Amino acid sequence: MNHFELFNLPVALDIDLASLKSEFLKLQQQYHPDKAEDKDQALIKSSEINQAFKVLSHVDSRAGYLLALKKQDHHLDQSINDFEFLQSALEIREQLDEASSTEDLISLKKEVSQWIDGLVREFKIDYTDEDWAEARDTVRKLRFFQKVMLDIDKAEDRFLDDDSFDLDDDF
Repeated sequence: MNHFELFNLPVALDIDLASLKSEFLKLQQQYHPDKAEDKDQALIKSSEINQAFKVLSHVDSRAGYLLALKKQDHHLDQSINDFEFLQSALEIREQLDEASSTEDLISLKKEVSQWIDGLVREFKIDYTDEDWAEARDTVRKLRFFQKVMLDIDKAEDRFLDDDSFDLDDDF
C-alpha cells in the first residue's frame, strides 16, 4: 500500500490537506500503541503512518514520492545545475539575510510562494509528459524553496519575539 492509498487519497500532486490530516488522525487513533494488543506491531504501524503523513504534507516531498512510485527518484540529492535558477536563489537568500522587518519577510514570502507555484505547474507538466529528468530537477528546486520558506518562518518568529520584548514590561 502506498502513502496515498493509506490515507484514501488520489495519487496526485494536488491533494486535500484537510482530508490528509483527518485520515492521519483516524489512523493514529486506530493504531495507537497504548490501545493495541500487539504494542510492537502498533508502534511500527504508527511510525509508518507518521512517515507517510510527513511525506504527503509537503509539496516537495510529495513530488519526490510520486517520482519514487514511478521508480524515477534517483539522484534527487544532486545539486541544481541551472545557472539562472541558482542566481535567483542566491538573490532570494540575500534578501532573507538583509530583511529588517516583518514586512520584508512577508514580501519575500509572496515571492517564494510564486516560485513554488510555478515549480508545481512545471512538475505537473513534466510528470504528465514523463520527462523524468526535468521532473527531478523541479523537485530539487521545490526542495530549495521549501527550505527557504522554513527559514522565512524562523526569521518571522525571531522578529515577533524581538518585537514583543520590551524592557518596560513588568515581569
